[in-house]
Amino acid sequence: MELNLERPLLFFDIESTGLNIPADSIIELSFVKVFPGGESRIKTWKIKPWDYINACQRPISPEASKVNGITDDMLTNCPTFYDVAEEVAEWLENSDLSGFNAVKFDLPMLSEEFERVKLAGKKVNVDLHSPLLVDVQNIFHAMEPRNLKAAYRFYCGGEDFDNAHTAEADTVATYEVLKAQLDRYDTLKNDVKALSSFVPKKYVDFSGTLIYDEKGEEVINFGKHKGRKARDVYFSEPSYFAWIKNGSFTLDTKAQFEALAEKYRRERLSTPASEEQLRGLQDKFNTKKF
Repeated sequence: MELNLERPLLFFDIESTGLNIPADSIIELSFVKVFPGGESRIKTWKIKPWDYINACQRPISPEASKVNGITDDMLTNCPTFYDVAEEVAEWLENSDLSGFNAVKFDLPMLSEEFERVKLAGKKVNVDLHSPLLVDVQNIFHAMEPRNLKAAYRFYCGGEDFDNAHTAEADTVATYEVLKAQLDRYDTLKNDVKALSSFVPKKYVDFSGTLIYDEKGEEVINFGKHKGRKARDVYFSEPSYFAWIKNGSFTLDTKAQFEALAEKYRRERLSTPASEEQLRGLQDKFNTKKF
C-alpha cells in the first residue's frame, strides 16, 4: 500500500563511530524522501567523522566497524558533516520524518551533529523537533515484537535484505516495511499523523532527560530531581541548570535546558513581586544598623 501523504515523508538511517551520542559522530547518512503521489528520491552521504575540539578525524570504534563494515581509511577523503550540513538541511525542509528506532538514536545523533556545526560557526536553519516522526520500530513492536531483519522477513516475503547495516539498505528496508505494515493491518490508518502516534510525544529533548507531564509541563526525568518540575528546580536551585550546561550531556539537552532557563528568567522579570516579597524588602531596607 502506498503512503497517503499530505507532505513529504523523509526516511533516514545513520551509521556512526559508536553509540555514545555526545562523543561519537555520523559516518554514513541515507535519506529516502517520499513525496505525495509516491515519487521518491534517495541520497546517501559518506561522512568523515570530525572531532571539532581536537580538529581531527574521530576514530570509528572496532565494535561499530564490525557492524557497519566501515573503517577509518574509507572516510579520509570524505566531507565532514560541517561540509554537507546545508545540503542535509535542504533535504529535511518541510518534511515529516521516519526511521527504525530513530527516536532513540538516529534523530538524537542527527540533532547533535547539527548543534556541533552551529557551534563551529555555520548558520544552518533546521528544526528537528517540529516534524511528525513515524518510528517504524515502534509500530513493529506494537504489532509484532522483532528487529529490522525479522521485520523485513515477516512483512516483505521471508527473505533477508542485502547489505543490512549499511545506511541506504536499512533506510530502503524501513520504507518497504512501513508500506507492508499498512497492507497487513487494517487498524493502521494510512496517515502520517496517526502513524506518528506510535512515538510517545513526551520528550522535551531527544535524550529524554526532560519530559512533559500530563499537563504539558516540563519535568526532569533523571537523577536526584527526577519527577520534579523543571520550573521548581530552576527557582529553588538555579545552579542545577549551570551543572547541565557544563556537564557531559548532548548539545540538544543543553539547548533545551537553556531555553527553559531563559523562559523562566523572563517569567520572573514579568511577574510582579508578591506582598510577602515586598514586605521582606521593606523590612530589609528599614532595618536600623547599630
